[in-house]
Amino acid sequence: MEAEKYIPPWESPYIIGIAGLSGSGKTTVAQNIINSINEPWTILLSLDNFYKELTPEQSHLAFLNEYDLDKPSSIDLDLVYECVRSIKQGKKTEIPVYSFAKHKRLPDENLTIYGANVVIIEGIYALFKPELLSLMDCKVFVDTDLDLCYSRRLLRDIVHRGRDIQGVIKQWDLFVKPNATSYVLPTRSNADVVIPRGSDNTVAMELLIQHLKKQLDVKSINHINHLKSLGKGLKPINWKNVHILNFNNQLRAIKTMILNKNTSNDDFIFSFNRISTILISEALDLMDYISGKEALKSVTTPINYTLDPNSTYFLNQEIIAVSVIRSGDCFIRSLRRTIPAAKIGKILIQTDSRTGEPKLHTEKLPQLSKSHNSCKILLFDSQIISGAASIMAIKVLIDHDIKQNQIVLVTYTATESGIRRILNTFPDIQLVVSCIGKRSINSKLDDSVDESNNIDINLDSDWWMATRFIDNKYFGTS
Repeated sequence: MEAEKYIPPWESPYIIGIAGLSGSGKTTVAQNIINSINEPWTILLSLDNFYKELTPEQSHLAFLNEYDLDKPSSIDLDLVYECVRSIKQGKKTEIPVYSFAKHKRLPDENLTIYGANVVIIEGIYALFKPELLSLMDCKVFVDTDLDLCYSRRLLRDIVHRGRDIQGVIKQWDLFVKPNATSYVLPTRSNADVVIPRGSDNTVAMELLIQHLKKQLDVKSINHINHLKSLGKGLKPINWKNVHILNFNNQLRAIKTMILNKNTSNDDFIFSFNRISTILISEALDLMDYISGKEALKSVTTPINYTLDPNSTYFLNQEIIAVSVIRSGDCFIRSLRRTIPAAKIGKILIQTDSRTGEPKLHTEKLPQLSKSHNSCKILLFDSQIISGAASIMAIKVLIDHDIKQNQIVLVTYTATESGIRRILNTFPDIQLVVSCIGKRSINSKLDDSVDESNNIDINLDSDWWMATRFIDNKYFGTS
């Protein structure tokens, strides 16, 4: 059965272009937008990073202020387009860094961009290239008087770029002003919004920011509806990929301690560490092992007896743990005791309290191997309700070239609808879980689904799974 496709926010970022004369206040407008929309993973992409490499002769002229750095051909707009297109496709993208003091790119200081929700492209030629315009959702031109731009450029180049005043004046008269008239000002006609006087025009700025907020709200609603749709098809769950702990009296007692409101924090932590160790051990059964004969290794016992190579086994994969902060962090203590050498990565996904949309805030991953058999990823999330955070976290791993069948999602509780969403979207991952809820949960993301399921599996009551409580109790913040 064909998997449903999940399109995360960073594969459809909202892209804003901001152009204007040199010194018009483009960067200030961009910063005001960033501060006002308060959107995580907002990237300010300056065209100043994309100046072309200069030949030795051109570099010599640049230091004499006799080389035109303000003409359109001085900026690698083709590279700008490729980078923005790569970001819009959700790919990890390398952005060059240019030094105005040295008049060259810094080869060892590239910027890496991944997971952008909003991209602001700022520069004098941001609205110049038609192909780049086609990628933008909103185009802004900052229209400031040329004399004011001149005074701002004098201050900027002398204070921040180490230029002398005679050189700045010479450059302005020879190149900046003529190019502004010939190339920059005509791009004003490509703008959706023109802001006279730049950020000083508070009325225009307020109108622009309100418009952007409204468009981003629409984008959030579309993303939430998209997440909801992933579980609406009611495709049968592939239970072969769901590994549920065999419930016994020990697990029932642990569950009772976890659910008991009067359980002390110390007892709760002790109980959850016990169950998380069991879940990690169950996940370790899904790793690849090879015999001593295959590994060309022998084992000698303390009494100097060599074991039959066919009866000894060795782990054949590197294990990397990734925690969905903070829920997955409840597993880390048990992980350290079970697999001390495991590398640990972190992914922070938080729900916007205003819109209910889950958003990627941070990803810090260790070096991940691209080889199919070389590593296994243990992805930890203590509770799965809607499945949205786990889906986003899995997509982050896949964007880093990890295959689905390398991922084992480990959780204590999961709703049936959350499991359905995850496996409908990523059918080849493995899931290790202790308790599964009977039906979907009402939440900002999850509508109730009235469905009949003839599943020969022990499904738990769902009332206690409706809110995240494990990490709050575990870390003492409930």
